[in-house]
Amino acid sequence: MTFYVSGMHCSACVLLTESELGEMSHISRVRSSLHSQTIEVTGMFGDKTLEMIAVELTAPLKTHGYIVSAEKPGTTKSGIGKWSDFRIAIPVAIGFAIVFVLLQKLGIVNMVNASNVTYGTAFAIGIVASLSTCMAVVGGLVLSMSATFAKDGDRVRPQIMFHVGRIVAFFILGGVIGAIGSAFTLNVSATFILNLIIGMIMLILGLNLLEIFPWAKKLQPSMPKFIGKYAHGVAKLNHTLTPLLVGAATFFLPCGFTQSMQIYALTTGSFFHGGSMMLAFALGTLPVLALVSFSSFSMNGSTRSGVFFKSAGLVVILFAIFNIINSLVVIGFLPPIFDF
Repeated sequence: MTFYVSGMHCSACVLLTESELGEMSHISRVRSSLHSQTIEVTGMFGDKTLEMIAVELTAPLKTHGYIVSAEKPGTTKSGIGKWSDFRIAIPVAIGFAIVFVLLQKLGIVNMVNASNVTYGTAFAIGIVASLSTCMAVVGGLVLSMSATFAKDGDRVRPQIMFHVGRIVAFFILGGVIGAIGSAFTLNVSATFILNLIIGMIMLILGLNLLEIFPWAKKLQPSMPKFIGKYAHGVAKLNHTLTPLLVGAATFFLPCGFTQSMQIYALTTGSFFHGGSMMLAFALGTLPVLALVSFSSFSMNGSTRSGVFFKSAGLVVILFAIFNIINSLVVIGFLPPIFDF
């Protein structure tokens, strides 16, 4: 049977919905589609109606901000709500941009300049990513792992190990990507193309977070789904080193923000700069993920989730435009526009 799912923004949402529903004992197969906003479920439901099954499927997903329905949700009422969120989202995004520019001017954010993207910029992108649904799957991993270890009364240690494993893995694996980049001689044109790809990926991510351009979901790139499923499966293992492995596995999850930073790490051509770039990004995601770890916090389930996602989307679009313009400046297509 096929149902509609509201609240899906990215490939991480596909992985999370499939993983959660796949754990239900009477369901044998689950397949989510970001493009059509649907989920196809195969299982034993007896004589239950579609509406009853939709309620049953919503139960494990509601905490993550997803609603399952038998009929396609109407657009009139939700559309009004979506546009009304911009009254708050636009000022928030502008305020974030102003603060970021001021910090750049003061030299606080611009800690080290690695071409167009600074470590401070990577940190800020990490913050935005942690507030978006691209990090929902990481939060789901944390909660799943927590439930596994909570049965033995061990709550704090696994969380600490998870975050340590994540931060260390992002530095080491980011460094490996940077070192791989050093094996290739990237001329100005190649660097421009990679930076343009980064900007376009971020632009697509931002448009998806706005929830007003359904066609943008078809453009979003993602890692093979099986990689994320393996990472989610590791979280179910009850072993001393599991939290470290789960933290390291988040490097391979289908998050467009992570992928864009990984591409940039490749352009650094340096183990240290590539690793430091990914480390800055991971540290940016740390505050919200730590909040998820030690509380029941869920951005997806918040009544103001629309405002959060639209604010994040606008900020990401600003970063994308900034990166694209800087890339055009580097190749001499445009004169310098930003002096910060």
